[in-house]
Amino acid sequence: MSEHVYLGADIGGTFIKLAIIDEKGNIIKKWQIETNKRNQGQDIPQDIYESFKVHLFNEKISFDQVYGLGMGAPGFVDLPTGMVVEAVNIGWKNFNLKKAMESFVKKPVFVLNDANLAALGENWKGAGRNVYDLIMVTLGTGVGGGIISNGQVITGSNGTGGEIGHIIVTPGEGPVCNCGRRGCIETYASATGIARLGQEALQEGKSTSLRKAAHSQHTITAKDVFEAAKKGDSISQDIIQEVTDKLGFVLANLAVALNPKKVVIGGGVANAGEQLLEPVETSFRKYSLPRTAEICSFELAELGNDAGVIGGAYLVKQKLNL
Repeated sequence: MSEHVYLGADIGGTFIKLAIIDEKGNIIKKWQIETNKRNQGQDIPQDIYESFKVHLFNEKISFDQVYGLGMGAPGFVDLPTGMVVEAVNIGWKNFNLKKAMESFVKKPVFVLNDANLAALGENWKGAGRNVYDLIMVTLGTGVGGGIISNGQVITGSNGTGGEIGHIIVTPGEGPVCNCGRRGCIETYASATGIARLGQEALQEGKSTSLRKAAHSQHTITAKDVFEAAKKGDSISQDIIQEVTDKLGFVLANLAVALNPKKVVIGGGVANAGEQLLEPVETSFRKYSLPRTAEICSFELAELGNDAGVIGGAYLVKQKLNL
């Protein structure tokens, strides 16, 4: 076993994923605990510490062997201070997670937005494969993102860097996004957005096999749309074409500024595989500056739920120059 280890934590609204990771980025042990949202989440740092204490003991690893802890939290995070500005689904507002956690573990703690942390994980041990310039997009309930430029994750002046989901593609039009504006890519390319487009097709009386799925479930999911499209449903194919065209357009414009070597797509919607990846890449190449397109490749994320905890380890490695 490695002499020294990293600790990784990925905090979600329901569960917290935790892991002990060796110096090469291999997971020694991983597990999860429930997210304790009582008392506005004030007890979460102690819960994480107590859980690490038990599992480190079981693996015969002491805290002296721990380099540090890298953590991902939902919402806006100020990297230098470790302050979680707001995590609505947990109850945190201006909560200094770094300071609270360091009071328990007595080791360096670094905190990052969860999507940015996943990008770091994919960059180190997943589909990113250590390229210096990478864009990662996660398509789930919403659209998350992480951007790595010259080997460093972009967080910006106040932690809002890399919020790809809130790039506007239909100015002043479309559904209202969670951010309060209209036309964000999140309202189209997320699982929620794709399902909404399917539901709208039904409400408009369009002839589509999605009607069968709606009869059995009373609602449409993004998976239903992809499955219907695969079976030749033209309405579902149109929806996927619209969504992937908009996402490719967003990525092409980002590429002008960032000139990435690789684009990695993850999240639940990415389970559609090449059915999603191929049209997004086609759209990207249609809208891209040719010189940026020729160097950029597209891949599906590889680490799944482990991306955040592995990213946590890599964050510690980077910050401590190990």
